[in-house]
Amino acid sequence: MTEGDSVRLTCKSSCTLTDRATFIWYRNSQPLTERRDRNNELLLQYSCALHGHTYISPAVHLNVMYPPKNVLVSIIQSAQFWEGDSVTVTVICSSDANPPALNFSWFKEDESSAVGSGQSFSALQSGRFYCEAHNQHGSQRSDAVAVTVK
Repeated sequence: MTEGDSVRLTCKSSCTLTDRATFIWYRNSQPLTERRDRNNELLLQYSCALHGHTYISPAVHLNVMYPPKNVLVSIIQSAQFWEGDSVTVTVICSSDANPPALNFSWFKEDESSAVGSGQSFSALQSGRFYCEAHNQHGSQRSDAVAVTVK
């Protein structure tokens, strides 16, 4: 399922139930609510049981897919440079996504075409750079970071 989708789980029992039977819902083996549901339905939850009984249904695991979020750029600095060295600054892009973002594009601010791809990028010149993380559900760009190459 994709983030934002609705999912309806229904709890059923093979036992003969009285009219007073109610269901309680659980998430990670913890009761979700004290509210009893006579229609035995609850959106986006994980397991259930008859109120007053100890048996809890097997857990249902929902795998929610979503586009990249919290896209961050980290600057990796070398510890020591020598006069006359050719210096590059490496930046790394990371994000929270499901499935994980595998495609990354790098841009220099105020330029429309990408200047690199991949999770890391080596800047040969100073400027403000940002990355875009992509998966099949969408993309998000990071804030730009200033990179100074001396």
